Amino acid sequence: MKNNTPEQRLLSLGLDLPPAPPPAGLYKPVRVSEGYLYISGQAPMQADGSYICGRAGIDMDREDAKAAARQVGLTMLATIKTHFGSLDTLDYLVKTLGMVNGSSDFHDYPYVINGFSELMAEVFGTEKGVGARSAVGMFLPGNVAVEIESIFKIKD
Repeated sequence: MKNNTPEQRLLSLGLDLPPAPPPAGLYKPVRVSEGYLYISGQAPMQADGSYICGRAGIDMDREDAKAAARQVGLTMLATIKTHFGSLDTLDYLVKTLGMVNGSSDFHDYPYVINGFSELMAEVFGTEKGVGARSAVGMFLPGNVAVEIESIFKIKD
């Protein structure tokens, strides 16, 4: 079987998705509007429902922070599948905003968010899984290591 669809690629990668997190406030985890899927900020949820927490440059190094960003990608895929259905209904990744909980002297935010971006490229392919992107540092709620929101184009 060729791995041509995101669902097939996800299966062939053998990735375990965490549970989709419930909303932590008054918002929708996903919203469809005019052919686009908007995904609210996701944090790195683990299989047991806990989050990866800490600040890059203090509690974790850049590799640990990058792994947390990859975990956010898995969390986002779980959210899409739970609230929207199959990944195969998505055409391509449009935009990503990656926020890293970093110390004042940590500056490798783009490197950290590559953890998310590399996963999207693996699942959706390099042409459709790489979109426009911003990577910034800030203090994050609950001391989560990374938070990411994205926009996907839905197939016509």
